[in-house]
Amino acid sequence: MLELAADLLPRLRAGEPVALVTVTRVARSAPRGAGASMAVTARGEVIGSISGGCVESDAVVLAHAVLADGVARAARFGFSDETAHAAGLACGGTVDVLAYRLAPEDTISRTALDASLADDRVSIAIATRGERQGMILDVEALTAFAPEVAAEMDAAAVLAETRPIADGSWLVLSRAPRARLIIAGAGEHAAALCRIGAAAGFAVTICDPWPLLATRERFPDAAEIVIDTPAEHLATLAPDAVDARTAVCVLTHDERLDIPALHAALGMNVGFVGAMGARSTVAHRLNALRERGVDEGDLARLHSPLGLDLGGASPEEAAVAAIAEILAARHGATGRPLRDLAGPIHARTPADIACALPATPATPASA
Repeated sequence: MLELAADLLPRLRAGEPVALVTVTRVARSAPRGAGASMAVTARGEVIGSISGGCVESDAVVLAHAVLADGVARAARFGFSDETAHAAGLACGGTVDVLAYRLAPEDTISRTALDASLADDRVSIAIATRGERQGMILDVEALTAFAPEVAAEMDAAAVLAETRPIADGSWLVLSRAPRARLIIAGAGEHAAALCRIGAAAGFAVTICDPWPLLATRERFPDAAEIVIDTPAEHLATLAPDAVDARTAVCVLTHDERLDIPALHAALGMNVGFVGAMGARSTVAHRLNALRERGVDEGDLARLHSPLGLDLGGASPEEAAVAAIAEILAARHGATGRPLRDLAGPIHARTPADIACALPATPATPASA
């Protein structure tokens, strides 16, 4: 629901009711997780999706029933051990969904959607069963209405984690501000990384001392363009402006800029620090950083040369490789082809990742 804010708010402001279908539970494999939502308007528009397309038609029927009478409905799509349902997931999993009406006068939902659109932290809860099914409450209202689940709600809100609480009676939908990607440099590789990073959901900051390069025309997808030396900009950031999801990528190709920037980034509480460069450049940078007093533990955090080994050479291909490495590092993933691994495809916990072991040990080809 929250991810659809840009599409839902104009319709709600125009007085148009909308039916939402939200995934409340996933068993085995499914394309999208709990919290994924799609919307259906009274005019028949479909916004978003809850799967790879295999259950959307049934979800639309469910949504139209809700629009007709305003009564929330739960359903299960897919296959369970006990029974097969009309709508099946090609991946063999099962999803439970809740269809409910979003009214234009619902101020709690409107406020949450406004916060999501503004990229603020937000959490709301939806009752998934019982006489309250379909009711939407914010943290304060739920605390007053159901004090026994307040602690669970608060924990989900703090972690910005979408999850069921109260034994599945409520689903907390939480959304954190977008992860930050700070790019030092404004060359062609930076432009490509900005485009790919924004498409991957990052709030991208471009930082370069040259205003002729760091322009809105060259970086239309950037959330922020800063005309400054990267090291000085990083030094101005408050501790709470970055976190473990923040990535800093140095693409300046200028030793006078990139070494101070890396020195500053490696001293910050960010989850990823990377830099482009040839291997000889990487070795030179490491020595220069050692001379500045950076210890080996912090140097080990530096991802350089930046990117996974995908074989591409163009700025766009290099950007894909860089984003792939950032995501793999954030999730503790291997970066290996999925076909060479076993276990969950969408690993969500350290235990899941630990289970993603090679399905078949690699065997050297015989001569």
